[in-house]
Amino acid sequence: MPDAIHVEREGGLLTLRLNRPDKKNALTRAMYAQLAEALSEADQSPEINAVLITGSAECFTAGNDIADFIEQPPSNLDSPVFHFMLSLLDCRKPVIAAVAGAAVGIGTTLLLHCDLVYVSRDARLRMPFVNLGLCPEFGSSLILPRLLGHAKAAELLLLGEGFSGEQAAVWGVATEALGSGEAALAKAREMALRFEALPAEAVRISKQLMKAPDRELLRKVIEEEGALFTERLRSPEALAALSGFINRR
Repeated sequence: MPDAIHVEREGGLLTLRLNRPDKKNALTRAMYAQLAEALSEADQSPEINAVLITGSAECFTAGNDIADFIEQPPSNLDSPVFHFMLSLLDCRKPVIAAVAGAAVGIGTTLLLHCDLVYVSRDARLRMPFVNLGLCPEFGSSLILPRLLGHAKAAELLLLGEGFSGEQAAVWGVATEALGSGEAALAKAREMALRFEALPAEAVRISKQLMKAPDRELLRKVIEEEGALFTERLRSPEALAALSGFINRR
């Protein structure tokens, strides 16, 4: 699926644009692999100052492509989705996200690992893992209770309640909520380009210091969640819920 991720270079800014509009930018194994490779290359390239992850002005991502997931579910931590998670976790360059419309599942949890997040006020974020017979992933079971407190995190992770872009900004999940998807994209690009004028090594060290206290714990939690997530994918609860989701679609 070579065109499902548009990789664009503008000076020192690398933009990774999710591009499956007919599937609401749902993520496949191939897309995870391409995102992981692009993030790793950006991390190593002295010519890249920042990475922008976005979808369209109407939709960020509907999360995992469920049909692709069922056809060949991740079986271990060597799967493309986990390569993507660790590439984002380990990226030393600033990562900026622009979000409009739906941001479901990993479409929300990946934002917890970005440095700056700009959302449209009416963006719709949701982590329906339990609703699909699964469990939280990408460190969300650690990050969200710390960020929001247990009670609010439980509402989002145990009940799968959705929330708006405006709420995301108030809670600290996003940096700022803007009036439209176009405005969120424009603001994210503007802020990402500012890194071209900043000393790159100072930025890298500052990000490293900010992330260092929790890095190893977070990696451990992501691995534990991943092992349980792959186990849950084979459970009767998940198989029934995922099949029901596909049939409804």
